[in-house]
Amino acid sequence: MLRPEHQSYNQKGLSIHELAARLTERGRLLATNRVLDAYEMARSVHEHQTRNDGTAYFNHCARTALILMDELGLFDEDMLISAFLHDVLEDSDTITRGVLEYNFGGYVAYVVETLTKDLKRATLDPDKVDLEFVERLRTASDDCLTIKLAARLDNIRCLSFNLKRNPLVYLRNTLERYVPLSEQSSNLHVKKLADAIRQEANKFLG
Repeated sequence: MLRPEHQSYNQKGLSIHELAARLTERGRLLATNRVLDAYEMARSVHEHQTRNDGTAYFNHCARTALILMDELGLFDEDMLISAFLHDVLEDSDTITRGVLEYNFGGYVAYVVETLTKDLKRATLDPDKVDLEFVERLRTASDDCLTIKLAARLDNIRCLSFNLKRNPLVYLRNTLERYVPLSEQSSNLHVKKLADAIRQEANKFLG
């Protein structure tokens, strides 16, 4: 196995022990169990999923949380929980909003549901579903937009590993639909993520 410093970006993950250490180092003792429970739920839901680049799907969820912690300095427990869980409603037949609300509270359930696309409809008309999703984000909380931009940033960093079948379309949609949402927000985390996406897009486009 490659040592972490020699892994390519798309292979990067986060072990539960590393996550626990990060939280306890910052005095987040009360939050640790809830975040670790979310980690375990997401890992279980995505256990058998791989991405188009052949890597474990769960690593994307972990890297989304890592972006919040390492690049934004965000250790809010609801944000981290939502980052780990942001795709579980799309990918599980048993996890529902009610399950999320029971285990993690109403706000986490709201954020994750807001970040959930109707994948069945998306197979028929992906463009329409994506545009509807963007409009939902327009009126959602800044936390929803922060997590979505972090997830998009992670995906863009994986484009050079053949993550998407149409990387240029993904970039265009991100830059034309998602990044402009940052203009209506005064949230500095949202602004920073939008800038990072532009920089990564420029690297990919050359």
